Amino acid sequence: MSLSQDDVRRIARLARIAVSDDEVVASQSQLNQLFALIEEMRAVDTDGIEPMAHAQDVMLRLREDAATAPNRRESFQAVAPSVENGLYLVPKVIE
Repeated sequence: MSLSQDDVRRIARLARIAVSDDEVVASQSQLNQLFALIEEMRAVDTDGIEPMAHAQDVMLRLREDAATAPNRRESFQAVAPSVENGLYLVPKVIE
């Protein structure tokens, strides 16, 4: 797959990015190199290879899933303009 200069201009227009003719040529080249790399990577035979979470065989440090920060809700809500049942009340912004 490769992009034409018209494709690049269209993408830039959709993204609302102003590009000059030189930038279109440079972007086209870079994007086509990227697509070539993707095609090259797709050509690699990965049958029988297990998916990996990390490129290296490392052990992740795990900690107990427990809250360690003190509960300061009361002190935070003490300065709020309006609170009800532990929730902040805010003005309606969408009708």
